[in-house]
Amino acid sequence: MKDVAVIGIGMTKFGELWNKSIKDIFVEASLKAIDNAGVDHIDSMYVGAMSSGLFVGQEHIAAVMADYLGMGPVPSTHVESACASGGMAFRQAYLDVASGNSEIVLAAGVEKMNDGADATAVLATAADQEYEVYNGITFPGLYAMMANAHMHDFKTTPEQLAAVAVKNHHNGFNNPNAQFRSEITIDTVLNSTLVADPLHLLDCSPVTDGGAAVILCPLDMAKNFTDKAVKIIASTQASGTISLYERESFTSIKAVVKAAEKAYKQANLKPSDIDFAEVHDCFTISEIIVSEDLGFFNKGKGGFAVQEGKTSIETGEIPINTSGGLKSKGHPVGATGIAQVIELYEQLTEQAGKRQVKNAHIGMAQNMGGSGASCTINILEAL
Repeated sequence: MKDVAVIGIGMTKFGELWNKSIKDIFVEASLKAIDNAGVDHIDSMYVGAMSSGLFVGQEHIAAVMADYLGMGPVPSTHVESACASGGMAFRQAYLDVASGNSEIVLAAGVEKMNDGADATAVLATAADQEYEVYNGITFPGLYAMMANAHMHDFKTTPEQLAAVAVKNHHNGFNNPNAQFRSEITIDTVLNSTLVADPLHLLDCSPVTDGGAAVILCPLDMAKNFTDKAVKIIASTQASGTISLYERESFTSIKAVVKAAEKAYKQANLKPSDIDFAEVHDCFTISEIIVSEDLGFFNKGKGGFAVQEGKTSIETGEIPINTSGGLKSKGHPVGATGIAQVIELYEQLTEQAGKRQVKNAHIGMAQNMGGSGASCTINILEAL
């Protein structure tokens, strides 16, 4: 297997992009990445998108995007794994280059969620239709059950959940591409509308339009294009049960645990070697559970860790979601995993501005689908 590098990035602003089509969004992000990398062609491309057919009525999305990008005969592959679609597209691009099959590859993610579709119903297709959705459950409801279990077992508090949102909005305030660039307080979160007890509106990630793209190539070719390449040192994935009722515990996500075990082994690292991480905070409880499953904190201590500032940029031992996370940056489900990799790239090349992590050398991106039935983890290293 060849060593692989990320050599270019591009993304749109995340938000409600009413005046842009899904094709416009994809092409904008992709052209930015191509220009940033300085390449004059690509050999293949991977398109992460969860549900373009239901959101905007467009299937055959990989061919559509290759056509609209003007890439004609270049092989283009659609990758779908619910909210992990972007992270999985990045992994497939990595494997394409690492295997020697392709040299310059575009990995991009896109979603247009604000075109009139019932976003709750579309997103619910990532849950178990027969046993969960049929009986009326939604993703806020699923994560609320996980939150209640965590609160029962470990004395996690609503204030600790809210602290995740406060931290991530603080980080997102300094991210020019974030959907919500506004500071909030614990009281603001706790006084927002209760969506599914104990989760309030500001515990939940928003409905978002957006696109993100990166260019990958063999590491030994990277210097031909840029002096700001970063090395991919691990890329793994795992699957778990789609339904909560099948799990041994509501307070741990097995796919995250297993993907992390493989990633640490592949990179020859341990959790304490990670300098910062982007994790899948679709709901505030998700960040807490994932931070424990990744080994950053002991089980049950994730809520206390964020409350004590251990995950902040300024004081944290492991800064988490420096981009603002899904909570503040936004969550265009197909693009999220790629956007996480972009944050790693910007941090590792010291281009993150006011949200820059000091001495950032190794970063992790954890992206998962649904309530954790699929998970991908990518670890990048500064050169």
